[in-house]
Amino acid sequence: MSSRKTWREKLLESNGLPKVVTIGGKMRRKWGTGTCVVPAPLEVDQIMSRVRKGRLITINEIRSILAARHGATIGCPMTTGIFAWIAANAAAEAEDQGRKRITPYWRTLKAGGELNPKYPGGIQNLKKRLEAEGHRIVQRGRRSLVEGFEKSLVRA
Repeated sequence: MSSRKTWREKLLESNGLPKVVTIGGKMRRKWGTGTCVVPAPLEVDQIMSRVRKGRLITINEIRSILAARHGATIGCPMTTGIFAWIAANAAAEAEDQGRKRITPYWRTLKAGGELNPKYPGGIQNLKKRLEAEGHRIVQRGRRSLVEGFEKSLVRA
């Protein structure tokens, strides 16, 4: 019986990534023509890890950085989000093992400044960490958002 992979092992899997592909099929209707970079998980983690205390980044900003880095029209929305989630879980796993320097995943937001409830510890963990760094979290319906997040964004 094989043991389950750790989040760190998942983060290190590149499986031939990154790669730039032509936007086609159903993607073309939403994203137009051009190319799309499918990043490697470590690339997403590396961008997330550079966000300093008090600063924030959104998945869309990460996608823009990746697209520019690879000369693509867009960064893949699906894989970028999945790899950010893997990076967040790998960081939480490392923290559970006693590591002090981890990727600050709580500083990576969804579009519009929304906290990602799928990140380790859920909204309460993210809220606690972000408020400790001086951010204010507000509720809009079921969504938790960083108020005025645009002022703290790291730009592509």
